[in-house]
Amino acid sequence: MPNEIPASRHLLRARDLADARFADPLTVSDLAHEARLSPAHFSREFRRVFGEPPHRYLITRRLERAAALLRTTDWSVGRIATSVGWDSIGSFTTSFGRVYGMSPTRYRATHPAASRLAYIPTCVVRVYARPRNRTFREASAPVAD
Repeated sequence: MPNEIPASRHLLRARDLADARFADPLTVSDLAHEARLSPAHFSREFRRVFGEPPHRYLITRRLERAAALLRTTDWSVGRIATSVGWDSIGSFTTSFGRVYGMSPTRYRATHPAASRLAYIPTCVVRVYARPRNRTFREASAPVAD
């Protein structure tokens, strides 16, 4: 039929769901439902089209986001793990180590501190860096004896 949507378009919908809601407790069944396929057929087709199983794709998205948070925030490893969808800090650390070859703490140590990456707008710097001019008419607070 000419109006039939190709299965690969449905797979893109499932991948987009994984990209957008990676921190949610998504399952392969949830993704298969989005693609309008059975879980087994979805898994085979996803792997064929994208080169990796859907579960691994979801784990990779979570780890990529966790790595970005380790580089750009001062959040604890536990907070990062839970914010990207892990229930266990131990399994997060193990998975992170397998993919990045080091622990999350060591990964963070290899990058500049997040505070060095913070952008402070010039207008804010000017306000706080402006000297405070005092005139002789301004009374200072009385000193208590």
